Amino acid sequence: MKKILYIIVLITQFSFAQDAFEKGNQYYQKGNFQQAISNYESVLVSGNQSAELYFNLGNCYYKLHKVAPAIYNFEKALQLNPNDQEIQTNLDFAKRMTVDDIKEIPQVGFNKLLQNLVSIFNYDTWASIAVIFAFLFLLSFVGYYFSPSAVKKRIFFTSMFVIFIGILVSVSSAISEKSRISNEKAAIVFAEKASVKSEPKLSATETILLHEGTKVFILESIANWKKVQLTDETTGWISDEAIKEL
Repeated sequence: MKKILYIIVLITQFSFAQDAFEKGNQYYQKGNFQQAISNYESVLVSGNQSAELYFNLGNCYYKLHKVAPAIYNFEKALQLNPNDQEIQTNLDFAKRMTVDDIKEIPQVGFNKLLQNLVSIFNYDTWASIAVIFAFLFLLSFVGYYFSPSAVKKRIFFTSMFVIFIGILVSVSSAISEKSRISNEKAAIVFAEKASVKSEPKLSATETILLHEGTKVFILESIANWKKVQLTDETTGWISDEAIKEL
């Protein structure tokens, strides 16, 4: 009985989320961006999320010239779908509304190349690829086991070896990408102005003044302070009330 009730609740939640999402789209088409935001965020409250949902939210906030929420939602969408060029393009447009001009120190070398290759897909996608490879490996094993011809056995055996390499690569990539996202604690400055201090206290010297929409990376936390690093590798302490973690 409990399982049936659980299934009914899930179906109800999905139906509500889908209805709210469609209504949000309708409000967006009519130019009622604030009402569209209310509908989209009600979907998030219900526990549902998707790259499309965050992308639509980002567009709404962008239309309302709300820099930080627009960038935040585009970044969330990009986390779920890192290869979507439309999301990246809109994120770049939103970043042009920011005040801070923080330079980004480019990474070079083999590690950067490897990271670019791994980040082609989200870790969920890599996991799905691993499952597909595993299924192909099973088919190749069946072909190898039942094939009466020595030539075909060699072909199936070679296929099994290549597919096994594919499984190792996809599983490793999924683990690596999952670990990167978990360890790379990024956040967006939501305060209109946020002072980055040399120490985690109000009386400390100001290192830099940030404005809404700037992306930072959280290194550690102490009480109500977060030690952050900027893309130019500048570090300092910022109040956790001034930022919102991705």
